[in-house]
Amino acid sequence: MAGKVVEITDANFEELVTKSEKPVLIDLWATWCGPCRLVAPTVEQIAEEYSDKVRVGKVDVDSNRQIAMDFSVRAIPTLLILKGGQEVDRLVGNQNKASIVSRLEEHL
Repeated sequence: MAGKVVEITDANFEELVTKSEKPVLIDLWATWCGPCRLVAPTVEQIAEEYSDKVRVGKVDVDSNRQIAMDFSVRAIPTLLILKGGQEVDRLVGNQNKASIVSRLEEHL
């Protein structure tokens, strides 16, 4: 993971997401997914710019199927915004920075 983006797994989800005092933006992706590669730099920029307000993480859905199942993820990339481990917002597909930030700001 680059910069301030953390790798979220089935094993560390509770520690990094459920117990987080900050909202969490999760990018669910896979190595074979072209649109996922397009949104990745935007997610990394948001992680850098919002590091004091939000935890940003990535979940490889091929390696961490439980998280994808728990949140009924049917397409990737999917960006989830969670508070206290509970989903408060979802963006599906390749998103531009403005739309992600706009939705994220609603939950800060």
